[in-house]
Amino acid sequence: MRIAAKPLCEYPWFVRLFFWKQKRTYGQVLDPGLLWGRAPLVFAGVALLYGALNRKSSPLDGALRSLVTVRISQINHCSFCIDVNTKTLMDRGASMEKVEALAQWRGCPLFDAAERAALEYAEAVTYSDRGVDGALFARVKDIFGGDGVVELTGLIAFQNMSSKFNAALDVPPQGFCKIS
Repeated sequence: MRIAAKPLCEYPWFVRLFFWKQKRTYGQVLDPGLLWGRAPLVFAGVALLYGALNRKSSPLDGALRSLVTVRISQINHCSFCIDVNTKTLMDRGASMEKVEALAQWRGCPLFDAAERAALEYAEAVTYSDRGVDGALFARVKDIFGGDGVVELTGLIAFQNMSSKFNAALDVPPQGFCKIS
């Protein structure tokens, strides 16, 4: 990484609580958390936003959310994000075949209509020079409804921020998945 983590005892107590949760969830403290933790209030905001987007009561299916985050991670060349998000995607029931096909999802019969729409929308937002045309937006809104589109757009924006942060700081994969 381009910026070193500080010793755990130097982070504020409330940041160490998040680290405890990460260790319980992932078996280790995540390197991006150690970097975000250097700006404790920003870290807390990012962690709370992630928690809100990743909640079980989201109008978006968990596997669909993970497909979107892995695809954005691929686009933004974030090795850490591909690693951790692929693990989550597989934990949410995706097959290895689907994971391996994700970079070439267009025309692949493994992806259903909702997944195709979400991936197309994620790419349009991520490649901002392309923009989101009216027909795509109408299709996404028809499938996910207004609340779902807002959550999907928030998830896409969050994953772009996260993967660009990690890629810029050269955060390496942490060995969650053999695909990275």
